[in-house]
Amino acid sequence: MHAAASSEQSVAMIELTACGSIEMNADRTGDAGAIADLLPANSKVFVNHLPRNALSETLKALAALRAAGLEPVPHIAARRIASRAALKDFLEHAVREAGVHKVLLIGGDDLQPAGPYRDSLGPLTDGVIAESGIREVGIAGYPEGHARIPRAALDRAMDEKLATTAAQGLSPFVVTQFSFAPMRVIEYCTGLATRWPALSVYVGLAGPTDPLRLLRFAQRCGVSASLRALRDQGFGVARLVTHTDPSEQLLALARYCTARRACNVVGVHVFSFGGVREAATWMNRIISGRALVANVK
Repeated sequence: MHAAASSEQSVAMIELTACGSIEMNADRTGDAGAIADLLPANSKVFVNHLPRNALSETLKALAALRAAGLEPVPHIAARRIASRAALKDFLEHAVREAGVHKVLLIGGDDLQPAGPYRDSLGPLTDGVIAESGIREVGIAGYPEGHARIPRAALDRAMDEKLATTAAQGLSPFVVTQFSFAPMRVIEYCTGLATRWPALSVYVGLAGPTDPLRLLRFAQRCGVSASLRALRDQGFGVARLVTHTDPSEQLLALARYCTARRACNVVGVHVFSFGGVREAATWMNRIISGRALVANVK
């Protein structure tokens, strides 16, 4: 069965992408100029904090993005932070040297914390984020749940984070993990809108990449439920990337937003899996109208 995007949905697809964000690796500062050539000025570019990179090593990438006319947003992986002083020093440099005013807080997958923070709530509760001049804080959302954290615990943590940001005068937003099941994402966003109607949400999309690389990241990122669903439907690895083309996910979001009077999704967040130029090119084609899907399965 095929369904065409209406003109209203096509406009929504363009807006969700134009108002969205993308991520790049901290050690690929040369990508900043390429992204700037493809995306609107001041587009948000998240700089990841991988185990192989010290947090301070992301400063060059943040500065390069700002110089290119983009908005840099560092990942803060709480379990990889050695000390409160180290985090504060990094944030103050990022604010001063790269004009950073928003961050994305994540826990990090390290089995043992390198310092005082066991989860992403830690840097919030001790006040270091607000003290350093940050104004907006991104919170990770999990449409398919988390492999090691029960759903009820995730909801309690969200309540705590939102209460803490409000008390400190910070503006929160959610960035979701990508999924291969659009209805799971929509159900998750609807739940957020019901519990926290003023909360802005950026929905994660798996950017264009090769099937094996996508499968590897999907297994690592805890989206096994939708992977199993695809397998049950007979989708092998060779067909995985076709079935999960970002345009299909984007159209599902556009339908959700155009059907709701007040949509809590304000943009998409494209996971680039190291291929940020390819992901930015896809976003550029959507924003320009050249890649809008006419029919999707």
